[in-house]
Amino acid sequence: MTLSVPGPAEALLREHCELQVLGEILAPERYREAIRGADALLPQLRDRIDEAALDAAGPHLQVVSNYAVGLDNIDIPACTKRGVYVGNTPEVLTDATADLAMTLLLAAGRRVVEADHEMREGRYAGWRPDYLLGQEVTGATLGVIGFGRIGRAVARRAALGFSMRILAYDPGGVARQGDLDVEGCSLERLLMESDFVSCHVPLTEETHHLIGAAELASMRRSAILVNTSRGPIIDEAALVEALQKGVIAGAGLDVYENEPQMAPGLAACTSTVLLPHLGSATGKTRAAMGELAARNVLAVLAGGAPIACANPEVAQRP
Repeated sequence: MTLSVPGPAEALLREHCELQVLGEILAPERYREAIRGADALLPQLRDRIDEAALDAAGPHLQVVSNYAVGLDNIDIPACTKRGVYVGNTPEVLTDATADLAMTLLLAAGRRVVEADHEMREGRYAGWRPDYLLGQEVTGATLGVIGFGRIGRAVARRAALGFSMRILAYDPGGVARQGDLDVEGCSLERLLMESDFVSCHVPLTEETHHLIGAAELASMRRSAILVNTSRGPIIDEAALVEALQKGVIAGAGLDVYENEPQMAPGLAACTSTVLLPHLGSATGKTRAAMGELAARNVLAVLAGGAPIACANPEVAQRP
């Protein structure tokens, strides 16, 4: 287990197995040394579980249970080839992350951080009709890129809470959502018609730099871009240039292309709201993530498959 996590995860694991908590994010070579002989790994998203790490862990490794819903830090085919299960923590963080996406949308749209700085730095000189004008949220069009659990949760909050028109794009298609009025469309149309764009796709080769200079140029000059998925979905250097030139009005980011670093110039863009990867950062959610990650491990060590399993085909291996 890389880091201690809130909630009952450590107690659950110690009850059934010998637990080693590394206590820090290690450089790859040190991490490989630390996991030698492990039967199970419970990594953080900054731990790279690749061929080299799997070789270092050795033949006793049965499961890698990620403390995250995303799995871009894990080479799943390499794990499957070795008969190693991969688990993650979906569903338990959907609401917390969707709430934060809406927080970023509102804060960037209404220029909350800029206004806070005005007050703290003593620049507010009294009410004026044209002071810090932001974007209207109620009744605006929201484009949701990636219509999985979190994307759908954001769409529901936006539609029911703010009467927003919802456009959605997903590489796998957009299914009808019961009472929720959602229009599936191409990425190109979504970008052109949306007042706000919120990203919720997983990071894959196909979604890397899904939003680049050309896509930013196709958006409305008044548009706000929100990202709570993975940083490399957006070409961050292109985003900085777009913000500097007024190609779009602003952005709300919780993730970054080379996290924890930001692209040069991003911090100076006053029309942004920049958070340090807080999507799932509530006590309740982080505890639930830890418990699910631990139960994934225990399920495999007891002879089964993870509760949340990314490669169930391992069960069919001889």
